[in-house]
Amino acid sequence: MTSSTASQLLGHGFYFEEMPLGFAFHTKGRTITEADLNAYINLTWFTEELFVNVHGTSQRSIQGRVVPGGMIYCFAEGLIHPSMEVTGRAFLNTNIDVKRPTRIGDTISVQCTVIESRVTGKGDAGLVRTENKVSNQNGEVVLVYTPQRLVSRAPKT
Repeated sequence: MTSSTASQLLGHGFYFEEMPLGFAFHTKGRTITEADLNAYINLTWFTEELFVNVHGTSQRSIQGRVVPGGMIYCFAEGLIHPSMEVTGRAFLNTNIDVKRPTRIGDTISVQCTVIESRVTGKGDAGLVRTENKVSNQNGEVVLVYTPQRLVSRAPKT
């Protein structure tokens, strides 16, 4: 490679101009493990009976080792992080809708679609809202959230 050859930086997120309305991308998968659940519970002190009692009670309508929706949201954010690396300035808000249980052993991935995109009043950044659908290995949507982020504009060349 010569010094005049341009190359793209690996792991660099999308600039505002690269995320027009309707732009979509998806993430790789991530399998949820028992160790993940234990770490999340220990970190957050979220000791809800449903998540810490392996044997549970006979009155439960949900079977298997389920994990908190908040944990799935956090893991989804980790999966989409490369799309905001360097370019993401701020996470502003979101709505979260848990659609179905996620269990230990499930593999999640995220499909993101831009549903709002506009330049800020100052013009130095953009506001982007995506609809993020988290699916399991069977293609079932387990969680949907719609974050709004402040995103850098591309540098002028």
